[in-house]
Amino acid sequence: MQWHVTERCDHSCLHCYQDGNLIDLPYDSLLHILEQFRTLVTLLRSRHTAQRIPAHITVSGGEPFLRDDFFNLLESFYELRSEFSFAILTSGSLIDRASAERLKRLGAGFVQVSMEGTRQTHDAIRGQGDFERVVAAIRHLKKARVPVLISFTAHRGNYREFSEVAAIGNKLGVRRVWADRFVPLGGAASQREMALSPEETDEFLDILRKAGEKRFLFPCATEISALRALQFRTGDGRPYRCTAGRELITVLVDGALVPCRRMPIPVGNLLESDLAELYGTSPVFEELRRAFIPEGCSSCFYAQDCRGGLRCLSHALTGSFQTADPGCTRAHRPDHPC
Repeated sequence: MQWHVTERCDHSCLHCYQDGNLIDLPYDSLLHILEQFRTLVTLLRSRHTAQRIPAHITVSGGEPFLRDDFFNLLESFYELRSEFSFAILTSGSLIDRASAERLKRLGAGFVQVSMEGTRQTHDAIRGQGDFERVVAAIRHLKKARVPVLISFTAHRGNYREFSEVAAIGNKLGVRRVWADRFVPLGGAASQREMALSPEETDEFLDILRKAGEKRFLFPCATEISALRALQFRTGDGRPYRCTAGRELITVLVDGALVPCRRMPIPVGNLLESDLAELYGTSPVFEELRRAFIPEGCSSCFYAQDCRGGLRCLSHALTGSFQTADPGCTRAHRPDHPC
């Protein structure tokens, strides 16, 4: 479960999908949602006794550290650590030595920070001086022995800088550097021109492949993860399939349940409805789990595994997650054989 506990943020990033106009839920409501998540996990585990059903919460925002009670929530996670793991998505700007050590004590599985390119590009997107704040946060977390991930949002203004970010991540000793494509929604819905074209998508996937082939080993074995939609297009034969509504669910700041933050289709609200019931009966979730092949993909060799690529991008640009990935040249150019 990805859980957005606030929309307040200390940044105003150009590509942010948050609307920033919702009020945080009171702490008691957070605990109510947490109990529903525990109930769902218990139910799924009772139904699938022959296999291990892992459970995990990734907490995000906005900037989650802006909640005065955020560490109280993490203390609750620590007390329930035998039931699920947790991680945090943050800008990193509020992480100091003390908070990093506290995250280690509470058992954070990882902390993910964003890096949008080289210093100049990153600061142009996230604010002057933010690159150094991110680097400082990484160093605090590394010193506290908290695993760190770097995420990179690829758009027309920065996608060619991924290799530099991968090298920076390796130099800082992070566990993984990964990337996904920009999706114009929410506060960034008007930035559609920032989305990669099909040809730019192919170029970006090739950049990802080459960065991964460098196999950084020093000072640590930093993973350059390319397991995302369409990555098989550049020679990786492991098609990634969207898990929204099946293995991934998302709770927004007002308690709304959606398949994914980048596919904000509300199926109910956890302050009014039961999570386990919504998970099991939502028509949207059922449709996402169904093995449909989007129009334009049926003749592709990878159709059964890929099932349309980046569904949230399809939804943002076409209004439907049942259409082919707008970044796929095979689906949009019939002269590309599958």
